[in-house]
Amino acid sequence: AYCYHGQTLLASDKCGEAIRSLQESEKFFAKAEALCKEYGETKGPGTTAKPSGHLFFRKLGSLIKNTLEKCQRENGFIYFQKVPAEAPQLELKANYGLVEPVPFEFPALNAHWTLETVAAFDLTKRPKDDTAKPKPDEEVKPLKEPDIKPQKDSGCQIS
Repeated sequence: AYCYHGQTLLASDKCGEAIRSLQESEKFFAKAEALCKEYGETKGPGTTAKPSGHLFFRKLGSLIKNTLEKCQRENGFIYFQKVPAEAPQLELKANYGLVEPVPFEFPALNAHWTLETVAAFDLTKRPKDDTAKPKPDEEVKPLKEPDIKPQKDSGCQIS
């Protein structure tokens, strides 16, 4: 998130904040890379997964590095902005590209559903049905399949 936020800041000519955001991104990426390598070396049933070798993870590392170099280069000869000590805050609430969610509300209860009606559904009071015993499996007789011979004159030609 810090990497993409840094790209957005660079596009809006806030190069100093973009550099700090990308530095924060680089720090979190290094921490995630160490955890991924540790996970890949763990013994157990899930060892076939190698998150550090995943395409997204590999591309993200080079994207962070290249964008940070670009920001530092452009800040050195175009913007001359000071890099803040604290990383910029991420906007966690998206304000574009998403549909506003509709809150779910349970429908109103029908008047027929009373406490007595619900209590009548007690499955422990059901009648015993002896006819519900499973039937023994019947033996399946094999069917004779017709003998189909391949035809040479099918009309298909390979050209």
